[in-house]
Parts: sequence; C-alpha cells; structure tokens
Amino acid sequence: MLEIFIAVLFFAFSTTITPGPNNVMIMSSGMNYGIKASLPHFFGICFGFPVMVLLVGLGFGVIFDRYPNLHQLIKVLGIIYLLWLAWHIGTAEPKAIKKGEKKPFTFWQAALFQWVNAKAWVMATGAVAAFTTVAGSPLLEVLAITLAFLLMAFPCVGVWLAFGSLLRKVLTNPIMQRLFNITMALILVLSIVPVVIDLWYFYFAPAA
Repeated sequence: MLEIFIAVLFFAFSTTITPGPNNVMIMSSGMNYGIKASLPHFFGICFGFPVMVLLVGLGFGVIFDRYPNLHQLIKVLGIIYLLWLAWHIGTAEPKAIKKGEKKPFTFWQAALFQWVNAKAWVMATGAVAAFTTVAGSPLLEVLAITLAFLLMAFPCVGVWLAFGSLLRKVLTNPIMQRLFNITMALILVLSIVPVVIDLWYFYFAPAA
C-alpha cells in the first residue's frame, strides 16, 4: 500500500504541476489580482479536485460509462465555459481590474470548475484506473489516491499562483499586462484543442 501511495504521489505531482486550465487561470489570477485576492480560487482548486477524484473513484464515473453522451455533453459545456474564461482573461485590462469591474474566482466557482475541466477528468479517471487493484481494498485505495492529490495540490498550484504574483510586480506596464493576459487566454484556448479533437472523433469518426 505504501509503494502504491508513493507512486500516486509522483503521478499526482507530475500531472498537477504541468500546464493546464487550472494552472493557467490561477497564474493569471495571481498576476491580475495578487495572492490574497486569489486565495479562494486557490483553495477551490486544491480541495475541489481531490473531491472530484474521490467521487469518481467511488463510482461516479460508472454513470458516464453507461451514458457516454452525458460525458460528451459535459465536455461541450466545458469547452464553451473555457472559451468564455479565455475571453474573460484576455480582455482583463489593468484599469478594469483596479476599478473592480472584474473579480477573481470564488472558492465554489473554482471547485465546480473541475467538473467541466477536461484535464481534471483525464487525471481523475487515469489515477483511479491505474492505481486501484482487484485484490486490494477499493475504498482505501481511492482514499489514498485522493490524499495524494490533496497533498500535491497545494505546492503545485501554489507555484503557479506565486509566479503570477511575481509577474504582477515585474509587469508594471499596462501594455505588458495586457499582452500577458492575451497570451494566457491563447494558452487556455490551445488547451481545449485535444478535447475538441476527441469530440470530433467521438461523433464523426464512426460515420467515416
């Protein structure tokens, strides 16, 4: 069990630290709003994703195995939502932020976002599939996987938040801040491409 837990820790670290919608958004939030204002967003990710892993591990994913179209519908909604977020980030001008016209994510917004985050689904289902065994205790294994992601979330996501806050101090020029926001928006859009390709093959490949 200890060996599996260590393996899950490495898996959780490698998947959580790499770029994805969560990390791009929290870095952008850190740059635009600072660390203190972004903490609800930060904690929403750190607690929201492990809860998702727990529910998927306890059998929530079976629903999507039986109703694959429901899972695809969530992907479509996720794409639309991510495109809206990309627009939100890309148009976040420094003046607008200072006036309070736009606000960072709340805890619940960040936590619920995990359910429309394609990378989160891949991470959650991949971890449960890879690190649960037939011979072992399903509940204990799922709890171990959940704990591993919970432990890795704080340092991994925190690095991106801190880096965004550091850029806030460096990018004092409004034009540079605007370019940063646009770049982050484009990266977020690019992260959607694999999901779009997956949907394309799901709906159109069988008919080809």
